[in-house]
Amino acid sequence: MDNLDITETFGKYIEKWSGGSPERARRLLTFGWSAQNLKFRYQPDKRLYPADQYLAQLMMNTMLAPLKDPENSVMISVFTPCELLHEAGLHPYNVEAFSCYISASRAERLFLQNAEDSGISETLCSYHKTFIGAAKTGLLPKPRCIVYTNLACDANLLTFRHLAEFYQVPSFVIDVPTKQNRENVIYVADQLRHMKTFVEKHTGKHISEDALRERVARSRRTLDLLDRYQSERADKYVPSDLVTPLYGGMTSLVLLGTKEEERYVQMLLKDLESAPPAKGTRIYWMHTIPFWSQAVRDALSLKENVQIVGCEFAQTFDITQHAEDPYEDMEMRLVYHALSGDNSRRIEMGLKHARQADADGVVWFNHWGCKHTLGGSRLAKKRFEENGLPLLILDGDGCDRSHGGEGQTATRLEAFLEMLEEKADE
Repeated sequence: MDNLDITETFGKYIEKWSGGSPERARRLLTFGWSAQNLKFRYQPDKRLYPADQYLAQLMMNTMLAPLKDPENSVMISVFTPCELLHEAGLHPYNVEAFSCYISASRAERLFLQNAEDSGISETLCSYHKTFIGAAKTGLLPKPRCIVYTNLACDANLLTFRHLAEFYQVPSFVIDVPTKQNRENVIYVADQLRHMKTFVEKHTGKHISEDALRERVARSRRTLDLLDRYQSERADKYVPSDLVTPLYGGMTSLVLLGTKEEERYVQMLLKDLESAPPAKGTRIYWMHTIPFWSQAVRDALSLKENVQIVGCEFAQTFDITQHAEDPYEDMEMRLVYHALSGDNSRRIEMGLKHARQADADGVVWFNHWGCKHTLGGSRLAKKRFEENGLPLLILDGDGCDRSHGGEGQTATRLEAFLEMLEEKADE
């Protein structure tokens, strides 16, 4: 991970100490990430625009909070609505994000092996396996409780039940049906009301209905501004590394409704005012990004001749669906989520956003273990190319750097980018 070079120094010690001295390993991990956060603040990457420099700090603060204050943290799956947690003063403790950062610290291998040795299937998503292994060694602290959904990822139902049993904490699951209709919005909104009761009961926190309404309204404003940004950046050059799109996708989920996330999106729009005209080949990325891959970095990170101009995970919500009731508004995002239901919904949403970003081509990343993504790849390729957008299906792993295949990745990406360049010259 380009922006986490300091933490790589700590990776081998985190692995070494996690087995016998997990508290020591956790202190070291917290120290390393805190040191990196100081670097983000005082020596930001000047190749990035101010908004994305701020984003790196914002995401690191989000990661450090559960390590420093686990008693006020709630473990969540990636698409769990977090406004209720923020309104209660609780920290979202996200499984996928922690695994990304552990991998960026070059410490994932021990935890992947630990999970498999404990009976977890080799085919389970590596993000989930990394977190389970790190939890079982004692590296990751016990949360106050767990809240998760069944949305998109079938690993959720195994992982979070497993973690609830391991940590011996209460858990709450939000069941999201696959059909998009009013009945299901009401059904899921009722579950969110029960989630409010669950959170208050198990944390002792009070959630104000009036304050929640204001927070959800901020979420709506933020999503509208983000959509505006994606349209306006189509004419502008915005430098991108491999981690900034992931940061943006994650904060648009776990920090939605916060003043910090709204400020970030406002900063994005401000940056466009002085950004130069668009240049180079423009790539829209579907699914997670293998930030650790040198082949992908060499092809796409901070290049003027080619940039990632959008990432699916920052645009999974259908912003045209709104409701006045805050619970229904939050659940509109789940019921009408791009990854809810048939894969054709995800493909159509991706096609819409790739066009919005004025992308020249699309990369569909088949992350190992993600059945939803692997199952839709051929259908996606056919549909995108019918609409004039070349699509590269790239196989790999977003978290496990031992997955390999770097030579094939480099060859296929190079050929794809050359083809897009030739097409642009026609």
